[in-house]
Amino acid sequence: MSVDVRPSAQTSAASSQDRDFRPSRAVWLVARREFVQRVRTRAFVIGTILVLAAIAAYVLFIRFIADSQGTTTVAVTPEVTAVSSALRSAADSLDETIELVEVPDVAAGEQLVRDDDADALLTSATGTDAGAADGAVRLVGKEDVSDSLRGLVDTVLRAQALDQELRRAGADPAAVDAAVQAARAQVATLEESDPQRLQRLVLGIGIAALLYGSLVFVGQAVAQGVVEEKSSRVVELLLSTVRPWQLLLGKVLGLGAVGLLQMLIIAGVGLGVSTSLGVLDIGGLAAGTLAVGLFWYLLGILLYATVYAAAGSLVSRQEEVNAVVTPLTMTIVIAFVVSVNLLLANPDSGVVTILSMLPPFAPILMPARIAIGNAPLWQVGVAVALAVIAIIALTWLAGRIYSTAVLRTGARVKLRDALRAS
Repeated sequence: MSVDVRPSAQTSAASSQDRDFRPSRAVWLVARREFVQRVRTRAFVIGTILVLAAIAAYVLFIRFIADSQGTTTVAVTPEVTAVSSALRSAADSLDETIELVEVPDVAAGEQLVRDDDADALLTSATGTDAGAADGAVRLVGKEDVSDSLRGLVDTVLRAQALDQELRRAGADPAAVDAAVQAARAQVATLEESDPQRLQRLVLGIGIAALLYGSLVFVGQAVAQGVVEEKSSRVVELLLSTVRPWQLLLGKVLGLGAVGLLQMLIIAGVGLGVSTSLGVLDIGGLAAGTLAVGLFWYLLGILLYATVYAAAGSLVSRQEEVNAVVTPLTMTIVIAFVVSVNLLLANPDSGVVTILSMLPPFAPILMPARIAIGNAPLWQVGVAVALAVIAIIALTWLAGRIYSTAVLRTGARVKLRDALRAS
């Protein structure tokens, strides 16, 4: 059974003077209280530090993977100097990075391969393999040799063999090579390619993940704060001074500012580390994407946080919070998972376009599309307009539920009862 605890007539009369200050000041006082209390907690500080450490570790891991996959180290013996020089030239022409390490003999080269200090050993096959022709080479790997390296070496050897045959036939290898290089198709495109397309996609998914985490964090914090004040009867004292909508709005703005601060710290450090390590080289675009993300964060907070507060007002114990906010959290989770999968599959698809304009998906999906660069201005305008309409409707509905249910203690308040009573 729930108990409706409202301030008495005497208490309301006694506090009527306290209600005389401007509504904006009341909202500001509540928001400042929520912001200061939350920022000073150890959970906020430790949580932010852990997220920053995870981002730094992830960026370093990506850089390590890129460096390890981008460079192939080959140990070479003195007998194959001519082949190794041609190998370096061929790799440069194909935009592949090969590091050649000279070793005095085969044993030293094989030891480098065993110790994973070299990906392969390039040496002479003469005198090693039975029946090997003069000038034949041998490519030695630890367990296997990559197809790309094997193909590159084979290309160099075939080119050298062709040069020898041309010389024997009395032809000029340089002229033949020039003719071969000139025999290629002319490539034309209907649209100009974007060399930063991949980085834009990574940045878009990154801002979507950041917005997802911030919305869930702030929403949960709002719901838990409402229940905490309700169970400790602090809300009764607060409502004797401020009105329910002022308390609700102040709480949402205060905790939203906490999430905004955390988002700025995480995004700033993440972009700084990524840019300094060369993972991202689109600093100006990244700053613009962050600004867009902040705008959509504010819309997302206004869209979801008031509903979280209304849901929290339906219960009186922290153990019951998850039960009432799970549908809201799952909505954000589904929006994020669907958004990321659609962006990875085809960010230009019609499904992505439509979903990015719908309020549940817009705060996460639209800023990602803007970062990628495939969101026309009119679609952004439609998404903002629909989000504002949804915010107005949900804020009105959440305000009715909150003002009625927040003063009822005891059993969980049913949604239809809160709506009916309001």
